[in-house]
Amino acid sequence: MAQKFTEEEKAAIAREQVVESHQRTGGGKDLTLGEIFHTLGQSVREYKKLSLLTPVLIIGEVVIECIIPFITAQLIDELNAGADMSRIGYYSLILIILALVSLACGASAGITCSVAATGFAKNLRHDMFQNIQRFSFSNIDRFSTSSLVTRLTTDTNNVQMAYMMIIRVAIRSPMMLVFAIVMAFVTGGSMAVVYVVVSIILGFLLIFIAVKVMPMFKRIFKKYDRLNDSVEENVSGIRVVKGFVREEYEKQKFNAASGALYHDFVHVERILAFNMPLMSLAIDTVYTFVIFFGSRAIVQSAGTAMQVGQLSALITYGFSMLISLMMFSMIFVMVTMSEESARRICEVIREQPDLANPQEPLTSVADGSIDFDHVSFEYSADAERMALTDVDLHIKSGEVIGIIGGTGSSKSTLVQLISRLYDVTEGSVKVGGHDVREYDLDTLRDKVAMVLQRNVLFTGTIKDNLRWGDPNATDEELVEACKLAQADEFIQLFPDKYDTMITQGGTNVSGGQKQRLCIARALLKRPKILILDDSSSAVDTKTDKLIRQGFRSFIPETTKIIIAQRTSSVEDADRIVVMDDGRISAIGTHEELLRTSDIYRETYTSQNKQSHDVEMGSMASGASATKEGVSDHE
Repeated sequence: MAQKFTEEEKAAIAREQVVESHQRTGGGKDLTLGEIFHTLGQSVREYKKLSLLTPVLIIGEVVIECIIPFITAQLIDELNAGADMSRIGYYSLILIILALVSLACGASAGITCSVAATGFAKNLRHDMFQNIQRFSFSNIDRFSTSSLVTRLTTDTNNVQMAYMMIIRVAIRSPMMLVFAIVMAFVTGGSMAVVYVVVSIILGFLLIFIAVKVMPMFKRIFKKYDRLNDSVEENVSGIRVVKGFVREEYEKQKFNAASGALYHDFVHVERILAFNMPLMSLAIDTVYTFVIFFGSRAIVQSAGTAMQVGQLSALITYGFSMLISLMMFSMIFVMVTMSEESARRICEVIREQPDLANPQEPLTSVADGSIDFDHVSFEYSADAERMALTDVDLHIKSGEVIGIIGGTGSSKSTLVQLISRLYDVTEGSVKVGGHDVREYDLDTLRDKVAMVLQRNVLFTGTIKDNLRWGDPNATDEELVEACKLAQADEFIQLFPDKYDTMITQGGTNVSGGQKQRLCIARALLKRPKILILDDSSSAVDTKTDKLIRQGFRSFIPETTKIIIAQRTSSVEDADRIVVMDDGRISAIGTHEELLRTSDIYRETYTSQNKQSHDVEMGSMASGASATKEGVSDHE
């Protein structure tokens, strides 16, 4: 029975369809079947022998199963002729041997098929995940996170099931169909024509069903992505949801995504539902035809045109043939559904990273000098405006550079070009005197450490997380880095200290603690360039100052770039860069910018006005109290 939706739910589903139309689910042209098979075939690898052995075993099983009714028919005919027990024993022994061999072939095929299919799925997940790790930010921008998760899970499971069916059932069904028809002609002569006619009709009907449902499956998988999007957004932002009491809205959004998926699935299932009735109708038609005309032939010819054993074998072959057709129709549905899953998996595997190493990459970084030579940058070719425009900035190795600017001034975009997370659109970025595009990517990124505002800690101990900076760091080096990052103090308060487990996403530490751990992790790299992208926003000004002092003593030769919203975080920098709308508005020291930059002066004044007013108020209160005291004394 169809699900009924309220007007509000229908409106929500319509909104979901609008969102879905703008959904990022990977780009690129549609792949041909040849490209899909070639791409997936490369993931079979060590399971190729088992994949080839399975059809061989299946063929052996099918041949034996087709011989058994033929032997049985001979046994029935000899029983009608009055055979003795020795003949019955002879045929029985043959049938037992054939049944055991068929069982062995079938069981072995089941084992080899299962191992090959699960191994193939393991390789697919490995190949996708490995390629995702090579993606640049622009590659990731073309896929939504939920879409990648769906491809690694649901799509891979669909392809695994399809592969299992292809190397086993898809081999068995056509082989059984062909052998059964051949043996039916051998046994029943022209009466077996009905099998051929029914097979052709059913084949055309299956093709018609496939053509109808294929486009629907493409939409369904986009809706799967949207459903996962809804769950991911809700779980990751659950604090915001509860803080704004938006649980009911999120429920409605999830129900809309689920309802849209339901609608398409119902439509597909309605079409696929014709599959089984067609199979049942074919079986009933064939049985009626064979039993009626076969029985009449036996009766009218007194057993000369056809014997009882032949009719029995003919019915058995007909049953085997139609069961094979039924199994083939199930495979057809599964493979049809899995074709879109296979296409989506291949999109991830075949996606080429936008950023790649040059032919002969540089494998060492001389120093931490940075040169932006008239750099302009846009995130995509169809972007409406440049994120950065004509940026010309030259930083000496070891300098401390502050970057300040309003929201959307492209401060983070600027520093992401240093480690080549994106490539410039115009101009060039040089590190150590060489264009970043000349370096080996791993070498460059190993020498450029970034600490982001939204820091990420991974499941494991504090030690495990810190050693992302240096896998070979000693416990003493971990403690030293944490002291410089002002993290050692709160770590010592934990019962397990540095062996304290960090939960997924670092939810068992505060924002300030997380930032300090990430700063310590970056210090352990001892990089040529250290970039702090508003990474001390969750710590107080005193701690922020102590951290910056630690930088000067621990990594004096490292170039330090500090992006901040607070002027107090950058006022002691060698130079401060003021960004405005993707351009450099001003460069200078704290004192120089107070005189020459309106943006910097306004920011400084607004941030320090409150503390200045408090200070002036305290001074005024003190002066008033002194005056009153003098008056009382007089």
